[in-house]
Amino acid sequence: MMEVEARRIRRFRNQRHTNTNTNTLLPLHLSSFSHHNTISCWYCDYKIFSFNKPLFNFGQTHARFLKVWFSIGVGFALSVLLGVTLFLLWELARALHLCGGSSKLGNLTSAFLFRFSPLLSGLSFSLADAGYICISTIISVSVHEVGHAVAATSEGIQIEYIAIFIAILFPGALVAFNNELLQSLPHFTALRVYSAGIWHNAVCCAACGLALFLLPLLLFPFYSSRHSPMVLNVPRTSPLSGFLVPGDVILSVDNVPIRNAQEWLEINTLTYDIKLNNVNISQHPGDLWLVNKGYCVPTVMMEESKITESLENQDVCPSGLASFVKVSCSANITMDDSQSQTDILNRKRNMYCLNAKDVVKLNKCGDHWGPVATNGSGCTCSQDEFCLAPVQEPGLVWVEITYSSPSPECSLQERNRSSVSETSGIKETNCGGTFIFAGDVISMAHSIQLTSYQPRLGLKFVAYLPNLVEKILMWTFHVSLALALLNGLPVYFLDGEYILEGTLSHFTGLSPRKRKKVLRLCLFGGLLISIIAFFQQLL
Repeated sequence: MMEVEARRIRRFRNQRHTNTNTNTLLPLHLSSFSHHNTISCWYCDYKIFSFNKPLFNFGQTHARFLKVWFSIGVGFALSVLLGVTLFLLWELARALHLCGGSSKLGNLTSAFLFRFSPLLSGLSFSLADAGYICISTIISVSVHEVGHAVAATSEGIQIEYIAIFIAILFPGALVAFNNELLQSLPHFTALRVYSAGIWHNAVCCAACGLALFLLPLLLFPFYSSRHSPMVLNVPRTSPLSGFLVPGDVILSVDNVPIRNAQEWLEINTLTYDIKLNNVNISQHPGDLWLVNKGYCVPTVMMEESKITESLENQDVCPSGLASFVKVSCSANITMDDSQSQTDILNRKRNMYCLNAKDVVKLNKCGDHWGPVATNGSGCTCSQDEFCLAPVQEPGLVWVEITYSSPSPECSLQERNRSSVSETSGIKETNCGGTFIFAGDVISMAHSIQLTSYQPRLGLKFVAYLPNLVEKILMWTFHVSLALALLNGLPVYFLDGEYILEGTLSHFTGLSPRKRKKVLRLCLFGGLLISIIAFFQQLL
């Protein structure tokens, strides 16, 4: 979804005499300037002329300020060109195995340049995400081209037209100037025009970041953001469908309070990492995998649910019931190769089938819960209780999710709660409850749509507005940053080509012919290394 940037001019000396067209043209669009739109099998554009006069008047009215503004942009654009060039040289050295390892900054830059955004990594796209990308791309490209247009008008250059185009499958935009006027300007003045797009994209990133930071304050009169996240949508394909509905509020995961939508993703990811990376999982089929996260089950309930026969299959409980085994604090509850086969068989013979809905109402034991334990004593249970831990299939994670449902009565009860620890023992009521999820918690966490903002007026349809604004700001930040870095590449047809050409023109020690050769060599090398770096990201 990147912009196929069509820069305005090619300023080689030999072209000045052969080019009779006085208007800068899109390199993919070779026809002469006209007021008609262009349509072909691989390219089409739509020319806009209504902004010519307003932009020219604005640029001339504020010319003094704008020249200072875009002079700052020259420094920033040159820094981007230098930084991206150093990154390309680093990628070339890695491809040739001249240096090993990788840096976080390099990986992040590579992700923005060649994979569009780190947000896309490992996540599936929805139709809404595609819409956010289209909106953010339109905003970022418009900001980029308006920067070029205003910079040109501040120098007295009349705009011929603004065009929106689609080349093959890539959307973009361009601003057409008078070629002869732009070539007659001093080199630094031309640099201000060339650098304006990158500079405006950077300012757009800063504005989006500031808006995201101040969004809770801006929405404070209408929305509350200091409470737990609220569910906006639960697709039918989500594993939480049937447990949560739009409007429910997620209070905690494994007794860890959830304060916003980001914490919901972070806590589930952290839970996954802890369970799968710190627990030694047996590789033998039929072995048990237990989690050191149990419940204090009364003896009476255990006797009614005990399985006495020895079964070879691990999944011995009927449908709707979960398998539990006795654990202790000092014992390693993971069944691995260090344990004897007799110990494993003994555990299988002492398995209990319990209803998870009944178990979650009991006190907790074990050391893998959150910072709050209902009994306040780690894994110690009363005399007539035993600590039972759930048995899971390898690769799955057991989490306890506590939620509440919206209603005036429930809101009053929520305000009267002294701490989140009480939520772990709440019963299933109309105000919410606690349920167990065993599976891929990362996919589960991303399967529902949450918002950190709850409307103060209680109107459900306005609950989607903060999430919409937040998504647009976030995507615009990433797309605009990617567009600035992409245009900083020293390759053909991008801003980097003309910024590099304008920079080389200040080296008066080189003849025009040598400057032309250096420019072509740099552009060809930049294009070649960019292709190598792109394919490295695909591997």
